[in-house]
Amino acid sequence: MIEFTSAQINAWLSFFLWPLARILAVIATAPFFSNQSVPGTVKIGLGAALTVMIAPTLPAMPDIQVGSMAGLFILAQQVLIGIGIGFVFRMIIAVIEMAGDTISMSSGLGFAAFFDPQSQGQTGVIRQFLVIIATTLFVSLNGHLLLISALADSFNSLPVSATPVSAGFSRQLVYWGGNIFKSGVHLALPVVAAMLIANMALGILTRAAPQLNLFAIGFPFTLGVAFIILLFIVPLMAGPLNNLFEQGFSELRKLLSP
Repeated sequence: MIEFTSAQINAWLSFFLWPLARILAVIATAPFFSNQSVPGTVKIGLGAALTVMIAPTLPAMPDIQVGSMAGLFILAQQVLIGIGIGFVFRMIIAVIEMAGDTISMSSGLGFAAFFDPQSQGQTGVIRQFLVIIATTLFVSLNGHLLLISALADSFNSLPVSATPVSAGFSRQLVYWGGNIFKSGVHLALPVVAAMLIANMALGILTRAAPQLNLFAIGFPFTLGVAFIILLFIVPLMAGPLNNLFEQGFSELRKLLSP
């Protein structure tokens, strides 16, 4: 008859449960993995498969009961670390969404919206268009594989332990969140500047010829200018988006440094 002691069962649980918590937290927050179109069973299965592959390479787990207060503290800490890792790249997508919303509002395309199951709300078409481009580029650059590799390396730089994570972890996340939104302004700046010039030209035109109906010619004119500018800048967006992803991985290395 095969018998197992409580110490053995606790060791098996800690060996699997604590790494699984960090991995599932990353899958739940990181772009591409957290998409609402991916079924929950697939996400859990992916997390379990990654845990089975990564867990044998990890250092020894703390000798602490999983159900104790210390064990629950470790579990919560792993979830927070995983959320922090996914948050780095989720902020990049948020910046691209902000750039899309800024372009939509300045060009008069703010009314063109549809229901987005990811955000559970109305989403502008320009915003969704830029997000699709960024997600495609992220996958084509093997960003999802690099993210999984960084996740596996995080167990060496921030091992599973009862020691609280330093305050620098949260401080670095806050700094990244404030700094990354400058890139969103840079992405939207060409279209916003072009629309400002177009609106100034319309203003001068209406002062020179007051009999013109501004509402009849202004709206199609601004839409046409916006589409022409997007036609020219979209092929050039690979460079700035690639720089954003490189900044994200660089920030992730700083975040996970011991």
